[in-house]
Amino acid sequence: MKKFLTLLTLALTTLISISQAQSKSASVQGIVLDQKQQPLEAVTVSLLHAKDSSVAKILSTDKTGKFNFETIGTGHYLIMVSAVGHQKSFSAPLQINGEASALTIPSIKMIADSKELGAVTVTARKPFIEQKIDKMVINVDAAVTNAGSTALEVLEKAPGVSVDKDGNISLKGKQGVMVMMDGRPTYLSAEQLASLLKSMPASSIEQIEIMTNPSAKYDAAGNSGIVNIKTKKEKKKGFNGSVTANYSQGKYWRTNNSFNTNYRNGKFNLFANGGYSKWNSFQVLDIKRKYKDPNSKEVTDIFEQSTFMRNNNDNYNLKIGADFFVTKKTTLGIVLNGNISPEDWTANGISYLMDSQRGLDSIINADNHIKDLWKNGTANLNFRHQFDSTGKELTADLDYVTYRSNNKQNFLNSTYDPDWNLKYNESMKGGLPVNVDIYSAKVDYAQPLSKDMKLETGLKTSFVTTDNIASYSNLVDENWETDFNKSNRFQYKENIMAGYININRQIKKWGIQTGLRYEHTNYEGKQFDNPTKQDSSFSRKYGSLFPTVFISYAANAKNQFSLSFGRRIDRPAYQNLNPFLFFIDKFTYEAGNPYLQPQFTRNVELTHTFNSFLTTTVNYSNTKNLFSETFDQDGYATIVRQGNIGKRQNAGISISAQVPVQKWWTAILYSNYNYSKFEGTLYGESINVEAGNLMININNQFKFNKGWSAELSGWYRTKGIEGQIMINPMGAASAGVSKQVIKSKGTVKLNVRDMFYTQVAQGDIKFQSTEAWFRNSRDSRVVNLSFVYRFGKPIQGPSKRKTGGASDELNRVKMGGNN
Repeated sequence: MKKFLTLLTLALTTLISISQAQSKSASVQGIVLDQKQQPLEAVTVSLLHAKDSSVAKILSTDKTGKFNFETIGTGHYLIMVSAVGHQKSFSAPLQINGEASALTIPSIKMIADSKELGAVTVTARKPFIEQKIDKMVINVDAAVTNAGSTALEVLEKAPGVSVDKDGNISLKGKQGVMVMMDGRPTYLSAEQLASLLKSMPASSIEQIEIMTNPSAKYDAAGNSGIVNIKTKKEKKKGFNGSVTANYSQGKYWRTNNSFNTNYRNGKFNLFANGGYSKWNSFQVLDIKRKYKDPNSKEVTDIFEQSTFMRNNNDNYNLKIGADFFVTKKTTLGIVLNGNISPEDWTANGISYLMDSQRGLDSIINADNHIKDLWKNGTANLNFRHQFDSTGKELTADLDYVTYRSNNKQNFLNSTYDPDWNLKYNESMKGGLPVNVDIYSAKVDYAQPLSKDMKLETGLKTSFVTTDNIASYSNLVDENWETDFNKSNRFQYKENIMAGYININRQIKKWGIQTGLRYEHTNYEGKQFDNPTKQDSSFSRKYGSLFPTVFISYAANAKNQFSLSFGRRIDRPAYQNLNPFLFFIDKFTYEAGNPYLQPQFTRNVELTHTFNSFLTTTVNYSNTKNLFSETFDQDGYATIVRQGNIGKRQNAGISISAQVPVQKWWTAILYSNYNYSKFEGTLYGESINVEAGNLMININNQFKFNKGWSAELSGWYRTKGIEGQIMINPMGAASAGVSKQVIKSKGTVKLNVRDMFYTQVAQGDIKFQSTEAWFRNSRDSRVVNLSFVYRFGKPIQGPSKRKTGGASDELNRVKMGGNN
């Protein structure tokens, strides 16, 4: 920690000294129009130094065609705008002399290129990463190696993001991320979220937004922040869209295909997208355990296990919706989304039980087979009314979400003596159906109080019901007998009510936003009795306040600062409150914990942006009631459950830069150092561990002539800790190439991910009188070939489609699954 504080002091001293370089600056704003006076979105706008045409700043126009360069230093400039399918255009020369704080230039008109095909829709190429004052934006299509990949694989290589073997997503070394789709929570547990993201093609994603300290407008869930996945939405009049076909080959083949269509006119907008994916994959999980005497700490027994798991998963998804433009100021919308995913999972493993001298006692061969059919559907009704052009707006959303899973399991364990003579067989089967229903309603209101002050407020409520059944039977004398020790039924109900208020104020170079959110949670759980277990139930009510503060300061043309503070919560996944045991294999069980408490985190971040290309962030967080995976030993069996283990402190510094090495070569660099300290008590033993972790991402983007582009990227993460787990270093390298074809209607992409097969998770776990080591490898080295075909008319539409707005409840649905 002392080393980190020293680095932090040096960084702050450097940043403060840099900020004193310039004082006079101004903002430059304008709008880009086409030949029909319609605004153009996603146009690349470059601010050039007039004397040599060198680039000072680059950004893209928003959905209304507008752009705004902030804190421009004194001097003579020129603005150039460029977009695929249009000729370059320039503004008149302009001068910044420090006398005016804001300058609005005349509109810049773009002329369609004579080579542009009338029926082809093309968009400007955005940078791979856009670093904004409150979030990082990743433009998925800008990376060639994203072609043919899934949403989960895109997240895995996003700067600062890591995904473990169970699908848990971490941000800057901290778990507890809330994942949203188009601003709406997914409501899934880690396993089910991983399954959903694996079935979602990257071609359907426009952007990924990473917010480490969201405002009070967002649900307070997500200790380390929010990852918002924004799907592609056409905003142009007429009929347009795209289709994507992909073939991938690792150890096994897979495919990921999708379509995206849209029809818009002045009265309504209709859209539909869907896809089919086939996921053939494998995992090899190796585990070694040493059991020790609690007193002498000497090794008494040794357990070694190796399991090969094969996953065959199909996914069918469809999303349809409509927006009705009732008036120019009022829009009504509906969105329906369905997902069906049959899964066939097999595992073949062999385990060796030995004494302390590695003398073989017995051998267990396991053949497990799981079939699942999980389905989910969502329905959203949304309303939006703009009272005037000042930003006064009222929005409302109603959401219904349902999940169904029909998990069926068969286990066969054969035990042999050291000479492979069969001693006995154990057969067990299980059925684990899960039903989840979620209802949510929210309303938001925005009101400008003056030209530099804005008020935002809103209310929200959500209701959740879950019904989980575990029914296990053992084969005894050729008859199936119910195993009441493993069978149970668990029901859970929850209601969260929330309200918030935000006030934004701009005072010259200062921007200030303060917010306060209140959430009240009321839940109850009930476990039904059986011949060996009694009825049990629990309930709890609690309310919490979540303040947020954001302060930004534009010191001069090259230096901008921001400081943010927020308090957040992570509630336990619903299934993690179920006190019963869940069978994974003969030596591994999962169990819930009805006494599990929510964890609360305070986050502080200071960010500095230099010359619009270099961003440095220092952060600190303190989590209380930290819950994490805990490991308990019962004979040879390991029981995994969530537990509140104490508190965690995190401190970190991250640096990101986009370096234009050459006109055709841009290097995007990101590094994050995170220092974690865990303190607490677990099973009567004190925990006091601390360690640092470094993550590095490098992405090289190459753009050549005649529609060719390429990418070479990689990431590396050093050793780190998470509760009782010490995770070893890991990384991956990828490369790809793309080519525009069919007169720019299509794009062909070829890439390979994890070229050197280094994305292998392994580490150590120490708990009570047991030490364990694990290694988990999967089908990560994959070659992808994809083709995208675009169609439609390039006529700009008037407004953006509304999406729904539920809470964090689905992030906590724990439906099992094997991914």
